[in-house]
Amino acid sequence: MDRSIWVKMHGGTTHFPIALIVASMLFDIIGYALNREPHSRDLHAAAFYSLILGALASFGAVLSGLMLTNWQTFGSGDLAEHHYFLWPAFALIVGLAVWRITVRYSATRAAFAVYLAVSVVT
Repeated sequence: MDRSIWVKMHGGTTHFPIALIVASMLFDIIGYALNREPHSRDLHAAAFYSLILGALASFGAVLSGLMLTNWQTFGSGDLAEHHYFLWPAFALIVGLAVWRITVRYSATRAAFAVYLAVSVVT
């Protein structure tokens, strides 16, 4: 496949998960701060689905990036710097999604505060 197609695909698939992850974080922070039903429940639900969609979409971004770099997982120079940021961020996104699917709405307020801190870092 032509390299320019992968460049366009990677650019397009990268920003969608980033926006969803940021939206998820914001919905959760607002829901945590409000701490009253039904608003906080609805905000947490929006955050949950944004996170899951963002995590799923991040696989497309990673795949298109790997195709673009001929499956170089680290590379050198600017590519290596990009990957030093990329792989931990990807792991955190997937980890947050797995935690959220596993816990759903049964996390304690303290555990959810830790989740929010990791979400902000991500």
